[in-house]
Amino acid sequence: QVQVVESGGDLVQAGGSLRLSCLVSGLTFDNYAMAWFRQRQAPGEEREAVACINWTGDTASYTDSVKGRFTVSRDNRKKTVILEMNNLKPEDTAMYICVTGGPRYCTLEPRRFKYWGQGTQVTVST
Repeated sequence: QVQVVESGGDLVQAGGSLRLSCLVSGLTFDNYAMAWFRQRQAPGEEREAVACINWTGDTASYTDSVKGRFTVSRDNRKKTVILEMNNLKPEDTAMYICVTGGPRYCTLEPRRFKYWGQGTQVTVST
């Protein structure tokens, strides 16, 4: 049984930082790319891709709104992927969801991923 468990979400002031972690079990972690998506709670808001990292960890990609502020990394020995978030803005407020079970290469296409975590809530106050 594959499990994807996120942690690290919190309430933080604008300009602050958070470090999200995602621990995966039940599959061969280093066979797959990893990605983070986020879901805002406002009605009509669609799920948004945030960042992805390939299976070896040497290639990453980010959505434009987080470039230069967020950094994704992975530790294949620990089966963990990390999302470092700096200079947080109120518009970063969302449920952050870790995904896997897709290709080895980095992709921000949600339909490519089979396994989704429950998410961890990030709230950025003004």
